[in-house]
Amino acid sequence: MSSTMQEIEALADGLDIAKVVELVRIAETAERYEDMCVFVKKLVKLKAAKGEDLDVDERNLLSVAYKNVVGAKRASWRTLSGGFDDADTDLLEKYKKIVEDELEIICKEVLTLLTEHLCKTVEGNGDETEVFYLKMCGDYYRYMSEFKEDQKYKDSAEENYKKAMDVAEKNLNETHPTRLGLALNFSVCYYEILKEPEKACDLAKKSFDAAIEKLDTLNDASYKDSTLIMQLLRDNLTLWTSANDEEDQ
Repeated sequence: MSSTMQEIEALADGLDIAKVVELVRIAETAERYEDMCVFVKKLVKLKAAKGEDLDVDERNLLSVAYKNVVGAKRASWRTLSGGFDDADTDLLEKYKKIVEDELEIICKEVLTLLTEHLCKTVEGNGDETEVFYLKMCGDYYRYMSEFKEDQKYKDSAEENYKKAMDVAEKNLNETHPTRLGLALNFSVCYYEILKEPEKACDLAKKSFDAAIEKLDTLNDASYKDSTLIMQLLRDNLTLWTSANDEEDQ
């Protein structure tokens, strides 16, 4: 660990939960997302030690922190994987491997927080938070499956998405943005990672159609989020169906 990172960690030492949350928010405002992850990790451990779950705002801070760090590294990896016409291939591969190692470390870090603390705290609650955490597990195993040829990551992604879907279908209505977001990401996993386009299309269509039927139950607070995800489900379905049709020709 670099001396700078040690100094960042030391900032949160001895602070109570409210002060750690304050640090997380400051880091977010400053767009220091790696620092944000350090402080969020501290927050999760402090609350887990008390047997407490994150509240909705804290949970969203957790999501924002890791999504930004991992999102930037995934974008870098995709750029490097695209190749460069005039670059040394061996050099490019070595560079890409460094990014992959960084990605694996940060994905495993958030998965440890989820599996050892957050999921355990809400297990069996059958609520939106349980779905949210299980979906996050599926997401980060999926991200690792993008660059690691390891079947256990693919299996873990599918397993967590399935668990999340079971809880969501029993406890969340068809138009709930968390349930719709889960359907979106799980269908992408089926299509891109598990290479099962029929299952991807079935899940996306089933979720979209079910939400359309219950559109009148949408409340103002979630209308924008839900309809945006429904649009993404429909866009993917159109894209995947046309791709399958072309393959069948």
